This record gives sequence, structure tokens and C-alpha cells, in this order.
Amino acid sequence: MMAFGGLQSGGRTQDIAEINMIPLIDVMLVLLIIFIITAPLLTHAVKVDLPQATSQPSPPPPDAIQLSIQADGAVFWNAEAIDADTLQTRMAAAAQQTPQPEIHLRADGELAYRHVARLMSDASRAGLTRLGFVTDPRDAP
Repeated sequence: MMAFGGLQSGGRTQDIAEINMIPLIDVMLVLLIIFIITAPLLTHAVKVDLPQATSQPSPPPPDAIQLSIQADGAVFWNAEAIDADTLQTRMAAAAQQTPQPEIHLRADGELAYRHVARLMSDASRAGLTRLGFVTDPRDAP
């Protein structure tokens, strides 16, 4: 005769009416471990009582200057055509501002590099240090 009574030669067979608790206990222990591990992660902020203070608001940054160069060498300062003397004057004035404005340089793709290099050296001599190049983000064909 087997321990569970499944193979009896005669008589009535009875079903076992017990609940197997071992899988339930295993699942509860796994959930408890998960809760123990994740509970400290839920409180990631450090609570600090910050002091009250007043200060001057920081000045807004100056607008960026859009400096464009066309393929023929024409220079535009914020979409306004200017000559070389006016460019030098405006660069010197922009270098005196605090904080210095950013120069966004837009050069035509067909323009010779010497024009861009000359403009960069003019900006450097005027004292402008924040110079960025604007490009077209689309992929080239």
C-alpha cells in the first residue's frame, strides 16, 4: 500500500482534503524579500529643512547673436546686413556685455573656410569667447 492510498485493491478510495501550504509559504517569502529590498529605494529623498533667505534674482542671459555668412561672403548680424567695420564695432560692444552673449555662427555650406576662420579670429580679437556653429540636423544625401 502506498502512502497516499492511490492504489488500493478494494474498497472506497478517499480524496485527500488537505491544502498544500508549502507553495503558498514560498510565494509569501519571495514577496517579503522583494518588499525588504525595494522599501529603502522608495524613500530616496533626503528631508532637509532649508533656511529662508532672500537674494537678488540672477539676470537673464543675453540673447544669442545670430551671425550668418552667405556663399558670396555677405555677413548678417541678426538678419541685418553689415560691413566689416560695423561688424568689428558690434563685436567689441558685445564683448563688453556681462555676461557675454553667445555667437551662433551660420555659414553657407559652399562658403570657403577662410571666411569662417577670419570671422572666428575677428571674434576672438574682439574678446568674444562663446562661439557656436549652427548646422542642419538632417542627414546629408
